[in-house]
Amino acid sequence: MTAPPEIPPGGPANGWWAYLDERTCREVDAEVLRDRRLSAVRSVWEALRPLGVGLHEAERVVHSRYEALGDRVLRPPPDPLDLPSLAARAAALPGRVAAVEALWDGDTVHDWFVLLVAILEAPEGEGHLATVYHRSDGSPPGVTAAEAGRALAGHLQVPFHFASPDVPNEDAPRWRAVQRLE
Repeated sequence: MTAPPEIPPGGPANGWWAYLDERTCREVDAEVLRDRRLSAVRSVWEALRPLGVGLHEAERVVHSRYEALGDRVLRPPPDPLDLPSLAARAAALPGRVAAVEALWDGDTVHDWFVLLVAILEAPEGEGHLATVYHRSDGSPPGVTAAEAGRALAGHLQVPFHFASPDVPNEDAPRWRAVQRLE
């Protein structure tokens, strides 16, 4: 068994790109251009794993491709947060809305973001209304989601719940849990 190669010169992310075959490079760039980051990472990781490259390093390779391809990446538009759009999404859900809730979530791709959901009474459950990501040209996602959520809750005449609007906290108590305690 041969030892895996040393980290390539020119930085690990850019250097590993040279170890990919042409077909994989085309596949990864196509995924990046369609803003399908996880598929691109999987392709890089599967191709370079025999060389000892881990998932984190594969993510760095894909990140460097995002930087290289820049404005050519077709990013989906953000979810609409205006009251008519949110009200239409809420009305399309399969039950009566009991509350509107904002909650933090996060991943390695987008960092922290806020989910805006409608808590349904019957059938019990929840429906996704919007995802609010951090944008360099706007308010923090907690502020933006709180404003949109309060507006929708007021329109629907239901409570609005956001347990941790200022600080990302995946473990903040959810609306249903708070209701059971009252």
